[in-house]
Amino acid sequence: MKPAFAAMLLVCLILSSFMFEMSIAGTDSGRFCSSKCGQRCSKAGMKDRCMKFCGICCGKCKCVPSGTYGNKHECPCYRDMKNSKGKPKCP
Repeated sequence: MKPAFAAMLLVCLILSSFMFEMSIAGTDSGRFCSSKCGQRCSKAGMKDRCMKFCGICCGKCKCVPSGTYGNKHECPCYRDMKNSKGKPKCP
């Protein structure tokens, strides 16, 4: 009984530390994306939509082009994402 309990406790500790690391990593990338998308969408007419789609693209691509328009060559993944109609998804 005691070895099984010790093994279960060890597994729980390992899993909880793994989940903690993932939550920290998600927070860092969330800050990165909100910061970069804030810059990217600063001059957008529909800022909330721009921030939404920029956040989706940044989350998948882990990059956002510099400036408020253009420069998509800096991030090919961001540039190549398309919506269901075949138009660019990322602002």
